[in-house]
Amino acid sequence: MPRGIQRRSTISARQRAVLEDLSRRHGTGQQVALRARLVLATAEQTGTAVAAAYGVDRDTVGLWRARWAAAQERLTALEAAGAPERELRAAVERTLRDAPRPGTPPTFTAPQVIGIVKLACTPPEEADCPCSQWGARDLADAAIRQGIVERISPRTVGRFLKGGRSAAAPQPLLAHAAGGTGDLCTGGADGV
Repeated sequence: MPRGIQRRSTISARQRAVLEDLSRRHGTGQQVALRARLVLATAEQTGTAVAAAYGVDRDTVGLWRARWAAAQERLTALEAAGAPERELRAAVERTLRDAPRPGTPPTFTAPQVIGIVKLACTPPEEADCPCSQWGARDLADAAIRQGIVERISPRTVGRFLKGGRSAAAPQPLLAHAAGGTGDLCTGGADGV
């Protein structure tokens, strides 16, 4: 569509109520709330005016106007079928969410990653590994042997384990008070 011709968004009364609620509700993500406000504004103003009012690019306004227009048939059909308010709200929220990103889907599922981390937390002897402590190669081999994954590199195992590290102190700081009768580990005068 040429830049000079700007269509206004078509919004029914029920859709307007849902959009207004989304734009004001505290639980709504900032991006979804902004998009709801943009769609509402494009029903009243030109894209250029909306872009200036909300501090976004004109192309952003055009994108969300176009996505709203593309979803209009589906939303109108839901309303005509007498769909409950929560279904209409869910459909509007889906319309205002980011489109799926391109790229390769994850190679390993969450249960597989959890299985590898769980395996790393078990003593190697229990997993029939001849080593005294786990190395990335040993964990990769054991994960394949136990059927957690079909194949995995030691580097990937290392990435999983490194990513799961917490930012907590390496030693408990409060459990070991500086001696005296208040030693929490021995159940001193503070009696824990």
